[in-house]
Amino acid sequence: MSDSTNENAQNPILAGSEEPIAPEAEPATISAETLTDDEVAATGAVESPEEVAATTDDAERMVATAAATPVMAGRGKRSADRPRRAPNRPDGPKPIGHFAVIETGGKQYRVSVGDKIAVERLEGDEGSEISLNRVLMIGGDGAPRIGAPMLDGVAVTATIENQYRGEKIIIFKMKPKKRYRRRTGHRQNLTRLSITAINA
Repeated sequence: MSDSTNENAQNPILAGSEEPIAPEAEPATISAETLTDDEVAATGAVESPEEVAATTDDAERMVATAAATPVMAGRGKRSADRPRRAPNRPDGPKPIGHFAVIETGGKQYRVSVGDKIAVERLEGDEGSEISLNRVLMIGGDGAPRIGAPMLDGVAVTATIENQYRGEKIIIFKMKPKKRYRRRTGHRQNLTRLSITAINA
């Protein structure tokens, strides 16, 4: 009991002392006008004339360097005096030549002479010519001709360049909460054709 009484007596808060705690003193503000030259140099509060002159010289040097540096345009890799290269695109829309819309493998393809397309597997050896008779439309020279649904007497001739298989795709089936998972792959058999003629 005596120990706790002594502790309360030593601690003014536990003893019930109502003396206010003095707030912390704010840092004093020192004015450069009240300091001597040696004190100003020691505190670094005010720059010396030499430091001011050095700072001014650095600023003038930076301005001169910026004025001598060529202005960079775009992404900063080409100067302003270097002519801009013309964009790699035609001035207007690409002219439409003689073309045809054919159907093969349940899909439709817009082809012109010289085009190379990949379609679903067609019977034939590499290098052989085939005729695609399912032509839906031809155009490019005058008024277009549209079939209903196919055009009679119109065919597209093509050469088989390659018989190959496409890239593998993954088919994944899942039923949540049923422990059902099925993963299978597939590679489609394809034929690469080179369009040689449009016989209208």
